[in-house]
Amino acid sequence: MCGIVGYIGPREAASVVLGGLKRLEYRGYDSAGIAVLHANGDIGVSRAVGKLHNLEEKLAAQHLEGHIGVGHTRWATHGGVTEQNAHPHVSMRRRVAVVHNGIIENYVELREQLLAKGITCASQTDTEVVAHLVEAQLECGADLMSAVYRTLPVIRGASAFVFISPQAPDCLVTARLGNAGGLVIGQGEGETFVASDIPAILEYTRDVTFLEHRQAALITGDGARINDLDGHPVTPKLYTIPWDPVAAEKGTYRHFMQKEIAEQPRAITDTIRGRADFNRGRVRLDTLALTKAEARALQKIVLVACGTSYHAGLVGKFMLENLARVPVEVDYASEFRYRSPLIGPDTAVLAITQSGETVDTLAAMAEGQAQGAKLWTIVNVLGSQAQRISDGYILMQAGPEIGVASTKAFTSSLVDLYLLALSLAELRETLSDAELRSGVDGLARLPDLVGRISEQGDRYDALVEAFHRREHFLYLGRGINYPIALEGALKLKEISYIHAEGYPAGEMKHGPIALIDPLMPVVTIATQDHVYGKMISQIEQVKARGGIVIGLVQEGDTLVHAKADHVMTVPVAPPFLAPVLNAIPLQWLAYAIAVRRGADVDQPRNLAKSVTVE
Repeated sequence: MCGIVGYIGPREAASVVLGGLKRLEYRGYDSAGIAVLHANGDIGVSRAVGKLHNLEEKLAAQHLEGHIGVGHTRWATHGGVTEQNAHPHVSMRRRVAVVHNGIIENYVELREQLLAKGITCASQTDTEVVAHLVEAQLECGADLMSAVYRTLPVIRGASAFVFISPQAPDCLVTARLGNAGGLVIGQGEGETFVASDIPAILEYTRDVTFLEHRQAALITGDGARINDLDGHPVTPKLYTIPWDPVAAEKGTYRHFMQKEIAEQPRAITDTIRGRADFNRGRVRLDTLALTKAEARALQKIVLVACGTSYHAGLVGKFMLENLARVPVEVDYASEFRYRSPLIGPDTAVLAITQSGETVDTLAAMAEGQAQGAKLWTIVNVLGSQAQRISDGYILMQAGPEIGVASTKAFTSSLVDLYLLALSLAELRETLSDAELRSGVDGLARLPDLVGRISEQGDRYDALVEAFHRREHFLYLGRGINYPIALEGALKLKEISYIHAEGYPAGEMKHGPIALIDPLMPVVTIATQDHVYGKMISQIEQVKARGGIVIGLVQEGDTLVHAKADHVMTVPVAPPFLAPVLNAIPLQWLAYAIAVRRGADVDQPRNLAKSVTVE
């Protein structure tokens, strides 16, 4: 959620840090600030409430100059949205400044201990106590790294920190406890960067390492020296991030979400490339490292995810159970560890996460690992925490996704789940050679079919004008398209602030039908599969009660055209790949309505791209 950027090197730190914070705006925030170590030994601080342009205006007047700096975009947890509560926080005698992601669970106790020593906090935050604790160690003669080491053991809760101090004029120190957001360290030529997410530093370097739980790093312009909290040196793995820095920019598009919807043909092509062997009619998932014996021994797969990724998991359940014939459960990651799940060595826990840093998903993975399950992940960020702790992984290959409302990561993960289902089907021998080849062949035209939809957002203008003032929508689907109804409703509510519900169409009579009236638009996913006739029945029931039907149908359909008030069309596709196509018009519809309503599409209120605190 919150964003962190740190810098040390020959450039002006404030400029580098501000630029990095701008690239992290998608994470969600309500205030921001920067601290720079001045040449005279003082810490210069600038903070502002609201968007980064407010901070930028203050910086223009303050002229923070120096080559070591940290910055932060805050999502309020402890204390209101005020300049005083914004990060960075500086200790009472201005000997240390800190930025922090996470929650310090025992901060009340620590605050009372400080107060007993005559140290008062200027803010309402949990973070400020850490600045005072580190300063107390500095006053006892410790250097900055040692002061951080001595402070961290008294802190409870998952957190990530970056510190600067006039007593350490040639370094900054960073540390991580638990899974409260990642910390990535990027190495340039004579300069080093720290950030909570990769896009913040892509302009300068793609060579990165990641800080793990209970590790701290002393960072200079020449690189990072990493130790665990027991003082043992750590040799981190170096990753070269494949993303092009330009991919993290909007270019000619008005919004990142608009750009990312249009990028789906490329994302899906990259997801398929090197994995679908069209000559042999087989799927290769080398990074999953799964043997035939292991695949046959599987008794259950548990999919854990949050938000949009959870909806992908629901689609994956249909794919995996039907093609690979393995039982599948789908859990909200935030609930998984609280229900005492029955899993063991014959279970695979498969996490789906765009960022690889979502705290609830990481906690669910830890629960699976603790109970001896095999750990897999479908993830978009190479080197992320989820990828690093997994026994095997499938990289989405979607490229950086900046818009808060997930689009290309959703459809890419659907394709990854389909690839996994085919791979398991081969290993478990649940499909014939002809069926496997047919399944793989279905992928060949998918990028082209997606392209026919993803670049035609203007086709929904009439729907937007008709419905952008409505305050309630109902989305209905059956079978494998029921999760697409959930996803369509989520997209509309999260960026346009229209209340929307997704339901299995067969459940309409068990409650939602009471809502239907002439003002209620009902989006029905009625592509032609084995439940097509059932969807026709649902459409007729909506019409019989005066409801407005927006039908999502395949090209060539005439029956729904005759019954619906409005129609959106998609190309014909195999049943297990149809959800990929069906999701895209619903993405466009939500985007277009949100724009028409004047909403902040890329940074919707109260939401963050990556939820890194529980």
